[in-house]
Amino acid sequence: MAKRTKKVGITGKYGTRYGSTLRKLLRKVEVSQHSKFHCSFCGKDSVKRKCTGIWNCKSCGKVLAGGAYTLSTAAAVTTRSTINRLKRMQVEAL
Repeated sequence: MAKRTKKVGITGKYGTRYGSTLRKLLRKVEVSQHSKFHCSFCGKDSVKRKCTGIWNCKSCGKVLAGGAYTLSTAAAVTTRSTINRLKRMQVEAL
């Protein structure tokens, strides 16, 4: 099959509707939600989005909770690093 879209990619289905800026933003979201992510349990790139916030690893069968469009959100990364930092401080205090 020939490549049908040169610039717009996955958002070519919207044609000229909704404006170029919104289609560019939507392209970033749709590409990230359809891509495969790294599984922290088995180590393979086989985690795919099942539905909003539910992620499933095809390899090991684990079901993960995450963001709507990406496996881990920026807020989750910040919270995880803060919790780890506080745990380290607590261990060092003992």
